[in-house]
Amino acid sequence: MANQTSHSDKPTNILVIVAHPDDIEFGVAGSVAQWIEEGSRVTYGIITDGAAGSNEPGIDLKALAEQRQAEQRAAAGVVGVHDVHFLGYPDGVLQPTLELRCDLTRLIRQVRPSRVVCQDPAAVFLGEDYINHPDHRAAGEAAIYAVFPSAETRPVFPELLQEGLEPHHVTELYLTLTMHPNAHVDITATLDRKIAALLCHKSQVDEEVGQRVREWATEAGKEVGVPFAERFRVMKFG
Repeated sequence: MANQTSHSDKPTNILVIVAHPDDIEFGVAGSVAQWIEEGSRVTYGIITDGAAGSNEPGIDLKALAEQRQAEQRAAAGVVGVHDVHFLGYPDGVLQPTLELRCDLTRLIRQVRPSRVVCQDPAAVFLGEDYINHPDHRAAGEAAIYAVFPSAETRPVFPELLQEGLEPHHVTELYLTLTMHPNAHVDITATLDRKIAALLCHKSQVDEEVGQRVREWATEAGKEVGVPFAERFRVMKFG
């Protein structure tokens, strides 16, 4: 696929899977808002509890996890998402286990999306100053293998069949936090909502984050000739 601005040509059912509360807002919330405006239904799957999101000595980690869940629900509501699933895995030590892949396969078969959005597990060094969080890579690896082969293969995780969850074929995979983008979504009309959603994560960000996000979106937009954009590596399956 050539590097181009990507738009939905028809409403679709979309599942976004990420490691942490706030990952969606940093990476794809502008696209989510745009897709919802175009008529798509979007569901969020948040894998970890977010309890490693503070270095403050003596902090109540259970209370922090509850706060981050509330922040994520509020952020989702800003862009029009009302179906948010929390898997509750421990934050900071995520591994792409069979248990996690089974849980994500279950979620895919429940939601039955045509498009899954997740983090690129191949991304280790992003730019010159950021080592990708290992939770992001573990979440991405488990998610892509839940998409294929697990979600669509009957003999994989037979316990899901016993739950009444039939196999499901995902037709599009959008990878975010990638070093190899081949598609962009124009978020010029939704950037302000993306920033407003991100600012709901009060335990993690301050007001200055909006300017950084605007700069990143400007950089991505220049690559395809629009004011603001988000980047993806997109794969399509027949």
